[in-house]
Amino acid sequence: MNPLLLTDGYKLGHREQYPDGTTLVYSNWTPRKSRIEGIDNVVFFGLQYFIKEYLIKQFDEHFFNAPKEQVVSEYKKYVDHYLGIDYDITHIEQLHDLGFLPIEIKALAEGTEVPIRVPMFTLVNTKPEFFWLTNYLETLLSNIIWQPCTSATIAKQYQKILMAFASETDRDNTGFITWQGHDFSMRGMSGTESSILSGMGHALSFSGSDTLPVAKAFETYYNADVTKELVIGSVNATEHSVMCAGSKDDEIGTFRRLLETYPTGILSVVSDTWDLWKVLTEYLPKLKNEILEREGKLVIRPDSGDPVDIICGCEDENPIIAKGVIELLWDEFGGTINEQGYKVLNPKIGAIYGDSITIDRATQICERLKQKGFASTNVVLGIGSFTYQYNTRDTFGFAMKATYVEVNGEGREIFKDPVTDDGTKKSAKGLIHIYEEEGEVRFKDQVTKQEEDLGLLKTVFKDGKLLSNDSLSTIRDRII
Repeated sequence: MNPLLLTDGYKLGHREQYPDGTTLVYSNWTPRKSRIEGIDNVVFFGLQYFIKEYLIKQFDEHFFNAPKEQVVSEYKKYVDHYLGIDYDITHIEQLHDLGFLPIEIKALAEGTEVPIRVPMFTLVNTKPEFFWLTNYLETLLSNIIWQPCTSATIAKQYQKILMAFASETDRDNTGFITWQGHDFSMRGMSGTESSILSGMGHALSFSGSDTLPVAKAFETYYNADVTKELVIGSVNATEHSVMCAGSKDDEIGTFRRLLETYPTGILSVVSDTWDLWKVLTEYLPKLKNEILEREGKLVIRPDSGDPVDIICGCEDENPIIAKGVIELLWDEFGGTINEQGYKVLNPKIGAIYGDSITIDRATQICERLKQKGFASTNVVLGIGSFTYQYNTRDTFGFAMKATYVEVNGEGREIFKDPVTDDGTKKSAKGLIHIYEEEGEVRFKDQVTKQEEDLGLLKTVFKDGKLLSNDSLSTIRDRII
């Protein structure tokens, strides 16, 4: 599709609505408000994907390199019938004749944690006749960028929580954290691109992921190489259809067959197809020798119920349910007590839970394991669409707003500050200077062009060309 059609319909008339003599529009992208308790900084990520996929690839393939008459007439057809007018497409013809997007984007380094209300990047047109293009791109840009930023931020919060508890209960095993948060979200996301964008955000903080296309995406957009670095990884794992096909009457036989099929490595087996507690207290004891003699780890995966209670146990008349998965595995397979005094399961056995995990539930699981004397690293958490899809652009209040224009050669500092709002929608004013002070990214508005040039914002795209080309490894280093 011609990417100029990827916009809100109201953008179509804005070119003629600006004051006569407008030659420049300068805008910024900013997270304005956090709606997740405990998160005050947002991870900036996804712009390089947007530039490569849309501003370069799709604009080249479906606009600039397509026959002018074809793309212009198609654009006019849809807009004419959409607005019910004879739409003037002169500016579209002029853009096609130019052959590139006359836009400059200055941005912070991807992976940077940005405080709420601090801009992440700016856009401005580089040719006066295309002043209308800056905010025309807002819809597409917003549509793509908010989700990788949001998911990267939420993943980072999980990582902070898991690292904090691991440091308290198993400090010699903090390297395991990269696998402790595992992306299970793909099937529940709003589409394949949503899955990939969110999955890439997750993978900045974790290596564990079942969202396979993320590996290809990182190679395509962020200079990764799956043959030379760990981009994402996972293990052999069953689903309920496998267990059902083996029949309820011979579930232990299915476990035994799987152990024989995979004699080495990590094997994850979904274990609540029928009776999780029978698996833990009857089947696993009978398979104990086979599990212990195997060159690898068997991971038990519950998939229903309250994850905190299932993993950690709860008040219940049934003593088995009261103990929970981790304690039952300890009772049967034992393990070691580390230097901090916490129990660590035998490396031949483990657990993963991947249904409806949230930040709050992850925290509760780690805290309750700690209270019971178990290291938080005894369990892997599958983080799914319950975490990554239940968000919108408003989760962190993302918005792109114009703060400076030039009309008839005069610069105008502009801003919005609705009297009916609580202050969330108040924008910056004028040109923006981003700087670092006391280890935190900050900004100052209403600066001169010279001050704006001296800040942390660096040109990453200008006049159709990518000028910065980050790698996954570099961004991961920034986010740690």
